[in-house]
Amino acid sequence: MPAIINLSESVKSIAPSGTVEVSDKVRELKRKGFEVINFGGGDPDFDTPAHIREALEKAVKEGFTHYVESKGILELREAISEKLFKENGVSADPDNEIIVTPGAKHALFCTILTLVNPGDEVLIFNPSWVSYEPIVKMVRAIPIKISLKEENSFLIEKEIIEHKITSRSKIILINTPNNPTGRVYKERELQVIAEIAQKFNLFVISDEIYEKIIFDKNKNISIASLPGMKDLTITINGFSKAYAMTGWRLGYLAGPNKIVKEILKVHQHTATCAPSFVQKAGVAALKGPQDCVSKMSAEYEKRRNILLEGFSKIPGLSYIKPEGSFYIFANISLTKLSSIEFARLLLDQAQIAVTPGRSFGESFDSYIRISYTTKEEKIRDALNRMQIFISRILPQ
Repeated sequence: MPAIINLSESVKSIAPSGTVEVSDKVRELKRKGFEVINFGGGDPDFDTPAHIREALEKAVKEGFTHYVESKGILELREAISEKLFKENGVSADPDNEIIVTPGAKHALFCTILTLVNPGDEVLIFNPSWVSYEPIVKMVRAIPIKISLKEENSFLIEKEIIEHKITSRSKIILINTPNNPTGRVYKERELQVIAEIAQKFNLFVISDEIYEKIIFDKNKNISIASLPGMKDLTITINGFSKAYAMTGWRLGYLAGPNKIVKEILKVHQHTATCAPSFVQKAGVAALKGPQDCVSKMSAEYEKRRNILLEGFSKIPGLSYIKPEGSFYIFANISLTKLSSIEFARLLLDQAQIAVTPGRSFGESFDSYIRISYTTKEEKIRDALNRMQIFISRILPQ
């Protein structure tokens, strides 16, 4: 008889990553010779800047390939501390308030695992990145979804948060610039969150991984910099998006010592440390020239503008103009298709990959996320393909 396998109920309850699933499908199709335009993933198409690659090569050649201090090499923690203070107005002691992690996702997982008990509630604004809810479920906490509305520009308001707070509430999880909407939270919105966090003694986890990709004179504001929020906030960030270092897996978290020292225990028992030589590259990224970052951001803004101009000519699509990140969250409700049906047909008939909106929240099944991490000529080609495709499927 086959063995009876009892798997974790918390793991069985979660779905695979929608964005990873799309990216894997695109890779499979390309291996088979199909020419697919990939609007599905979140991987910058730029090469990692040369000075960062050179720093890694130097570290490897010099034999810097062994274990390092679990919380990260001091040189990188000092660079992160300096960056946070100068750019974000956040004070973080490099000795005991910063941990370097193998990717920002690991920092997020360790933080949530440290802060919650089974049955605690984590407030998440939807639409939200695909991994927030699964991570909360994996640690047997409860994701409390706060749905934001397109007709209100996905604005955060006090009433919709307080209505969801209970005696089990523990964390408010925010992401700005936002994936998938591209919104940049304004100071008044962050003030509302800060006021509620202090009133109900809630922690805030602030995912700021897209902070460098920001448009139209918008400004990223770190909630940890607001009065009274330093001791209640864990700031999550990393190198993947700003420096085109997705495959390098390098991130970090910063927060009050009383929390960070507990998170460190989780980090020690799961990852030990981030790769030593990659951390040297992280130092070069933060302390080296930053013009590469501004050039990439400017190119994303140019691509966004091309897409928005093209979408304005395609019936059946509506959207909120992205203020940051490299995503457009487009409303496809006029097509009368679900996001999964739309994405499947678009891939089959037009060879364009997008991420179904349902991946970012069950109530967003009439949306798709479009990632403009591809070259201008492919974007223009995709716009032509999409115009033909949507003209065919729109109800007459």
